[in-house]
Amino acid sequence: MRLISLLLIILFFSSCKEEIIVLPKPRMYPKIDFPEKSYRSFTTPDCPFSMDVPEYFKVIADTDTLHQDKNQCWFDLHSSELNTYLHLSYLPVDDRKHFDKLMVDAFEMADEHNIKANYRDEIKISDSDRNMHGIIFEIDGPVATPIQFFVTDSTSHFLRGSLYFKSQVNRDSIAPIYDFVKTDINKLLETFQWGE
Repeated sequence: MRLISLLLIILFFSSCKEEIIVLPKPRMYPKIDFPEKSYRSFTTPDCPFSMDVPEYFKVIADTDTLHQDKNQCWFDLHSSELNTYLHLSYLPVDDRKHFDKLMVDAFEMADEHNIKANYRDEIKISDSDRNMHGIIFEIDGPVATPIQFFVTDSTSHFLRGSLYFKSQVNRDSIAPIYDFVKTDINKLLETFQWGE
């Protein structure tokens, strides 16, 4: 009888303890060690402009494009640490008709992301002292290029840029990297100068 009483007491106390609810762990993303912000001046005889680019970006020439037309200046700024590419393409403007086509192309490339975009912001660039005008397209959502831009002097020069991530673009997971690189793009545009 004592054994049964002892078992009942143990059963009673073990059934009264608080039930632990096991919850799945939230999705985690790897820690990102951002490089220290530092910039260098970028100039090359192939491109009629100068600008400051981050030290942690490597310049990779688009050799296929350069061989097609020696007047073109196309290259990528690549960061393996941040898994990003900033593609830059420069074209000289031939005439008004060519300029209009370049403008239409820039807007059409941004418009291609409207299907997946949640929101698009267009930020106007206008600096008459540097003879530089253009637009920054910030595109929110699961799009291939969350930031695009173009700058031009409206008569002779046209430069277009697009930011790419070398992974699936999930805005929540890339947000810290996007913000970090967006600062670099702003610095690039703030220091941008047309050459002679």
